[in-house]
Amino acid sequence: MKNRISEIAPYTRAILKAHLCSCGVDYSSLNKPVIAIANSWNEIVPGHVHLRELADRVKAGVQAAGGIALEFNTIAVCDGIAQGHQGMKYSLPSRETIADSVEIMVNGHGTFDGMVVLSSCDKIVPGMMMAAARLNLPSLVVLGGVMPNHIKPKESKAARRAFLDGTLDEQGLVEITNQYYPGPGACPFLGTANTMQGLSEALGMALPKSSWMQALSDEQMDAAEQAGRQVVELVRQGITPDKIMTKDAFENAISVLLAMGGSLNACLHLPAVANELGISLPMDLFDEISRRVPFLAGVTPNNQEYTTNDLQRAGGIPALFKELSGLIHLDALTVTGKTVAENIAESEVLDREIIHPIDSPLDQEGGIAVLKGNLAVDGCLIKQSAVPAELRTFRGPAKVFNCEEEFDEAYEQGRIEEGDAVIIRYEGPKGGPGMRELHRCTEILGKFNRVALVTDGRFSGASAGLSVGYASPEAAEGGTIALVEDGDTIVIDVPSRVLKVELTEEELKQRADRLESVKREASKYLRLYAANSSSAAYGAIRKLSE
Repeated sequence: MKNRISEIAPYTRAILKAHLCSCGVDYSSLNKPVIAIANSWNEIVPGHVHLRELADRVKAGVQAAGGIALEFNTIAVCDGIAQGHQGMKYSLPSRETIADSVEIMVNGHGTFDGMVVLSSCDKIVPGMMMAAARLNLPSLVVLGGVMPNHIKPKESKAARRAFLDGTLDEQGLVEITNQYYPGPGACPFLGTANTMQGLSEALGMALPKSSWMQALSDEQMDAAEQAGRQVVELVRQGITPDKIMTKDAFENAISVLLAMGGSLNACLHLPAVANELGISLPMDLFDEISRRVPFLAGVTPNNQEYTTNDLQRAGGIPALFKELSGLIHLDALTVTGKTVAENIAESEVLDREIIHPIDSPLDQEGGIAVLKGNLAVDGCLIKQSAVPAELRTFRGPAKVFNCEEEFDEAYEQGRIEEGDAVIIRYEGPKGGPGMRELHRCTEILGKFNRVALVTDGRFSGASAGLSVGYASPEAAEGGTIALVEDGDTIVIDVPSRVLKVELTEEELKQRADRLESVKREASKYLRLYAANSSSAAYGAIRKLSE
């Protein structure tokens, strides 16, 4: 088969080849399929620190299959390190930068016939898939997998609580945390990192059961090499991402998300990937599917005993697909060149403590619910699988803060009380700007029995409790959340899908007429993001003027 280089004009082609030879490429190999290896390795992110070794195995697979692999890098932000301070404002915006940088490298050089993307964490996996969708070259996702956990999630959580209560010092917390996060790979809980790894496979873009392999295991290394072989086969067969990531495939991924109670951030990322293919995934679709897909797999933060290592042991994504087979699109194509049905033909659930039968689920509805009302006209999100039944209806007085730091100060001063409805606003895509995760806030509020959190910001996949986020429109766009005052009555009714403030339309209009906007100092990059970002209800995707 001809490669893309062969289609370039002769003189330009010759100079192009000369430059590649300057990099150590063998001239005689430049008639083969050229595969881009888009890596997000760095020495800062635990989920990415080992990706150089995986990339080497991918390249070996490409070469064995008759292709040539050329590697380049992109950025990756660790949400665990960025959490709880101003750095978190850069995490969500980095998704678009990652997609843009891969596009620049691939289209800027014009030499690639296919692509493998390597990543494992929160914004990087969707950013890479956005690039794959946008470029539409035959592509495959290789995932960094999961670090093993040597202690239970509940033990890690107890250590954090002890530190917050002042009974464990910093060194003690670090030592215990390192038993939960002992090395390379994504953090073991079902946060955004592991949610998006699993959804890459559910979309058909990663090899079966490759989502949650243990980082640097022989199994993972072999899968990486197989991925290198398979991407060359995708090039030969002309199987591109638009043939894999169809509307049916996205509905499959949403079904898996809901069945395992995955991260709310997936409701931003799946629409962003779909948008690159001209597919719309409105927030209401997530709730529609949640009404019919039950919650089957209870791992942390939905359960403090088990992690994604246990979910993998129980059969991983193929086992979840098998259990959901009556509710998903089995004829969806995948990167194996086969359908979902063909991929899972021999799969089975290996541990019913982890993946429950569909006729005996943990909950009749999926793990995520979309709430609406005058406080979130376009919708907001709650991980209902991580909310105790007795907290799914709530009524309490608002305690309002215009940023995370104001809340932190109030907590330190003892101003948060049982029964409060904490409102943290101006943390949305435009208002933050950057839409910070407020995971540290949810951890702090975990010490109370009955306190709600409502925000136009977002949450870590590790967050639990009565935490309602992604409220749209956000405060910076004049959403009702900007009009709430201390003492207003907030009503949350998860079964009825309602979030509201008990104010009349006339009272809201009067407040809107006198509303003063909140301005924040922000870097040039964040100002650019704020100017172009859409609402969380639409994936916080970048809006382009026509």
